[in-house]
Amino acid sequence: MFALSYSIYTFLTGLHNAAILEPYSIHGPGRYHGYFPEYSRVMSGTNALFGCVLSALLFLTWAVLRLTVPSLASRSLLGLALSVSVLLTATFVRRTLYLRGRPDLAAKFSIAFFIALVLLLFFSVRLGLLNGLSVFLICAASWIVAGISIRSELPGITGDRTFHTHEPNHWSEHWKYARWVLATACVFQLTNQGYYWLVAGFLSLKEVGELRAMYILTAPIDQIFVALSLLILPMMAFRHASRQGSQLVSLWKFYGVFTCGVAFLYAIAIWFMRKPLIHTVYGGKFDDVATLLGTLALLPLIMAVGNGLNIALKSIERPDVVLCAYLASGLGTFAMGIPLVMHFGLRGAVYGMLCSAGVYTATMLIGFLVRPYPNAAIGA
Repeated sequence: MFALSYSIYTFLTGLHNAAILEPYSIHGPGRYHGYFPEYSRVMSGTNALFGCVLSALLFLTWAVLRLTVPSLASRSLLGLALSVSVLLTATFVRRTLYLRGRPDLAAKFSIAFFIALVLLLFFSVRLGLLNGLSVFLICAASWIVAGISIRSELPGITGDRTFHTHEPNHWSEHWKYARWVLATACVFQLTNQGYYWLVAGFLSLKEVGELRAMYILTAPIDQIFVALSLLILPMMAFRHASRQGSQLVSLWKFYGVFTCGVAFLYAIAIWFMRKPLIHTVYGGKFDDVATLLGTLALLPLIMAVGNGLNIALKSIERPDVVLCAYLASGLGTFAMGIPLVMHFGLRGAVYGMLCSAGVYTATMLIGFLVRPYPNAAIGA
């Protein structure tokens, strides 16, 4: 149930990314780089409102389920409702630090979170308090502690009239970009997270836990790529806004080759270490899926190519192509994922995730090569 609740959180982070973070990341270092402090304060206030609304809606949903279908009103859902605004604000703060060119502060912020998280998890396990509710609350409390550690660097939430005076149409420009990303967020869930729901529907919650356990071991490389993308995307957006097309392409090629190389080495390492790794991390609880872990380790490698193209397309403000790639991948989840899960069980879910990732990357590549782009974006 926690894995399914976390899947809901993943979907909500996609909405948050579409409505707030991604337009902020493109326009902040791009068209509004001359007014970034003022723009950042405007977006900070919008982010706070967005988080509060989501938290209220989730708590209302939990309360209704509590009264009507108590079995679905899980502690994990309540924990998500109580913590989601803090979790989303933390991602906004980290993104702001990257856009300000201060990855050192972002690292300090994350390290403080990690230390607080480990300590709180340790004591909750020792006291027997670890459950779906407490995990979400511990994450929120850890981010609050991390925020205190960099309190002087936190963005304000008070709007700035100067920015509205210079850019009176910024919300219109924001929506022109965000609408494509918002549509993408609605189908992004199908690419990977949708398989948790397929497994829950066609198999059982036991297999959901096994799939999640394997996926967690591929997550470190994904987190590295996410952190790198937070650095690369603003740089690409600035080059696009400054009409430095050739430099943008050079940066994209370097990023693509680097991420593919790292993902390949990580997949090789997981393949050779899969049995002792999964046994050590989970204390022998998931040894039966060690072979599948070696197969699932190919997922970051397949996604690395597509994600490099994803960042390049976003930087030149072509989120429509990214949407097409996720739509194709989502269709692949239904067309290939459902029969694979029905016939091969958990193994079919792993194969389906690889197939959906392949469709995503192939569509992204085709769109990048076929669709016309401004010369300023791709260079001579």
